[in-house]
Amino acid sequence: MPDLDTGLLRAFVALAETLSFSRTAARIGRSQSAVSMQIRRLEELLGCALFRRDKRNVELTAEGEALLGDARRILALSEAMLSRARTPDVAGEVRFASPEDFATQYLPEILAAFAAKHPQVHLHVTCDLTLRLVEALGRGEHDLIVVKQDPAEPYPGSRPLWRERPVFVARDRMAPAPVGGRLPLVLSPAPCVYRRRAVGALDAAGLPWDIAYTSPSFAGTVAAVRAGLGVTVLPRTMVPEGLVALEGGQDWPTLPEVEIALLAAPRASPATAALAAFIGERVPTYRQGR
Repeated sequence: MPDLDTGLLRAFVALAETLSFSRTAARIGRSQSAVSMQIRRLEELLGCALFRRDKRNVELTAEGEALLGDARRILALSEAMLSRARTPDVAGEVRFASPEDFATQYLPEILAAFAAKHPQVHLHVTCDLTLRLVEALGRGEHDLIVVKQDPAEPYPGSRPLWRERPVFVARDRMAPAPVGGRLPLVLSPAPCVYRRRAVGALDAAGLPWDIAYTSPSFAGTVAAVRAGLGVTVLPRTMVPEGLVALEGGQDWPTLPEVEIALLAAPRASPATAALAAFIGERVPTYRQGR
C-alpha cells in the first residue's frame, strides 16, 4: 500500500470546507495549480473522484463526504503527535479568548485537561464577541482565539474545528410572526454571523422582523428569551433546558451552518501552538460525547 501524504489530506479538507480552489490555495499557502495537482494525486491514490467540479462550482462526491471525517481525524492526530514530540515540556503564557457561549459549553473541561498536562503553561482566558476578539488579536492582546465564521468567508489563517447548524429558539413553540406584526428578535450586536443568518433567512422567507433586544452576552440573551421578549438563534446543541428549538420546516426557515475555528496570532509561541493542537485534538471527541 502506498503512503498517504498528510499534505494531500490537508488540501482535500481545505477544499471540502471552502469549495473554492482560490480560497484553498490562500489557506494552505500553495498555488491553485498545486492544489489541483494535490487533489488529482489523492484521487489517483484512492481510485475515486472526491469532487465534482466545473468552471463555476465545486462540490463533494459521496466518496468525498465519506473521506472527510477520517481526513480531519488523521490531521488532528498528526498535529497533536508533532506538538507533543516538539514541545514535551512546553512552558510560557497563553492569552486565550472565546465567545462566551462556547467558553461555557465546550471549553472548561478541555482547558482544565490542558492545564493538567502542561502545568508550566499559564492560561489567561477572556470571553467576548467574535468581532472584538479578532480586533484584539490584531492589536496583539490575545495569542489564540475561537471565532464564529461563515464557512464561505473564513478569517485568513483560521483553523476550522467544527460546523454547527443554528436554530431559532424561543420560550415556547410559536408562529413565526404575530398576525399583522413583526417577529421580535433577541440577538447579539452587529456584526454577528448568527444575526446575519437570522435576518437573512427571515427576509428570504418574507417574514417581518424587529430587533427587540440586543445583548452581547449568552446569559443576557437566554434571560431575555426566557422572559418572552423574543426569539434568538443558537446552535442546536446549545439550546438551554426550558427553551424550545424551532426547527426549520414548514413554519421556520432552515438556517445555514456556522463554522467554529481557531485563529492564532502571527509567530505563535510553542505554548500557543500546543494549546491550539490540544483543542483541535480534543474538541471532536468531546462533542461526540455530548
